[in-house]
Amino acid sequence: MDPELGHNRALWTLLNHCYTADAAMHMWQRDGIRWGLFGVPDFVLPSLDGRAVVELGAGTAFFSAALARAGAQPIAIDLNEDQLATARNCQLETGIRFPLIQADAQAVPLAGGRADLVVSEHGASVWCDPWRWLPEAARLLKPGGLLVFLVNSVLSTLCAPDTGPATPHLVRAHGDLGRMTFDGIEYHPSHSEWIAALTAAGFAVEALHELTAPADAPDHEFYEIADVPWAQRWPAEDLWVARRVGS
Repeated sequence: MDPELGHNRALWTLLNHCYTADAAMHMWQRDGIRWGLFGVPDFVLPSLDGRAVVELGAGTAFFSAALARAGAQPIAIDLNEDQLATARNCQLETGIRFPLIQADAQAVPLAGGRADLVVSEHGASVWCDPWRWLPEAARLLKPGGLLVFLVNSVLSTLCAPDTGPATPHLVRAHGDLGRMTFDGIEYHPSHSEWIAALTAAGFAVEALHELTAPADAPDHEFYEIADVPWAQRWPAEDLWVARRVGS
C-alpha cells in the first residue's frame, strides 16, 4: 500500500476507536441531508429519487444513509475497515441498507459511467490528492453527472495552527496550501488549484458556496477546524458543485 494511504488508514483506525457507537448512531439518525461540522441543511443537491450515488471517503457512511432516506441508491466507499464496521453496525440498527466497499477513493473497483452523483463530505475531498481523486470521480460519473464535495475553507486553513481550531488571525502563508501534514496527510488547495484540478479532470465548476455556521449551530467535539463563534463570523467550509462535461 502507498505509505501515505497506510498512514491515513492507521490514523482513522485510532480515530474510529475515539468516535463512539452512540456518536455514529446520532449522525445516522439526523433529519434530512446536512453538510459539515454545523449541520447546514442541503440546498444544492438535485432530486435524489432513484439516483445512483457514490460517496468517496464515506467514513461511517452517515451521509450515504441520509441520501438513502431521500430516495437515492448510494454506494459508500472508504479505505478504513473499522469505519466501515461501524457503518455496518449502524445499518443493522437502522435497517438502512446500501453497499459498503473498502477501497481507495483514487482507484474505486466500480465500472465507470454508473453514477448520477458523486459526493464527498470531508472524505476523499480532504484526505486524497485532488489530481488523483477528481479524475476517478469523473470516471464514475455519467456524462452530465454532478460532483458535490465539502472541504475546509481556504480561510480556515490559513487561520488554523498545527493543533486546535482556527484563530481570528492568519497563521500560515498562502503558499503553504496544498499537501499538508497534521495528524494525517491532508490536501487543502487554494481556490485556483481546485479550479485547475477540476478543469483538468473534465469538470465545469457550477458553484462554490462558502458555509458559515447557522445562528443555532450546536457545538461539536470531534473535529477542530473551527469553533461555532469563529464559523459564525467567517466561512469554515467550502462546498463545491461541478458537472462532468463531455461524452
